Amino acid sequence: MGWVALALLAAGAIYWLLVATEGTYLGARLVALLYDWTATRYNAIKQTQFIDEQLFIGVPLAARLEHLERPRVLDLATGTGRVPLALAQSLSFAGTALAGDRSAGMLREAQRALRPWGDRVGLVRLDAADPPVADGSVDCVTCLEALEFMPDGRRVLRGIWRALRPGGVVLLTNRVGAEALLYPFRIAGRGRLERALRDLGFQDVETQIWQVNYDLVWAHKPHRPTSP
Repeated sequence: MGWVALALLAAGAIYWLLVATEGTYLGARLVALLYDWTATRYNAIKQTQFIDEQLFIGVPLAARLEHLERPRVLDLATGTGRVPLALAQSLSFAGTALAGDRSAGMLREAQRALRPWGDRVGLVRLDAADPPVADGSVDCVTCLEALEFMPDGRRVLRGIWRALRPGGVVLLTNRVGAEALLYPFRIAGRGRLERALRDLGFQDVETQIWQVNYDLVWAHKPHRPTSP
């Protein structure tokens, strides 16, 4: 019985490390490799519903940016390009997007999906904690279903603050519910992301119930920000 218990414990640990938390506790290189392997099947695995993406992401995000003549959006951990695709398909969005990911495989899938909008969406490999944009140069930063996988989520939030212009908007997801317990020492669990944003100086922090395991969290960088 002792060996059986140890085998079950080992199997559970392997499942947690490789499947439940998608390799995040084993390092960024392994995470990127796992996403490379699954990139062509990722939308099917996640059961992505593009109508829902348009309804809950594309339309409300475009609405928050429509007062700008040509808004610039930065999408971190873009995966298969879900955010820029939802925006590009929104008739009221007249801006451009820079979308990045660590996984080359994911970026190839995003490139295929976004080919019709290639003149409006740029794709680049990047570290979400250090986006390759000038300080205060983007109107919006998004990062969906990824923050809990990042070893230093607060460093990512500081990078978002740096990239955003004063008055800019941020749209993030927060892992909530029982699954949030799978991510110790990460930003996960209802209320934790909101507190982290307020601690940095973000204002108008707003939580929107979205999926069973995710909330949408909106916030703004104040027009006269203090340093985080």
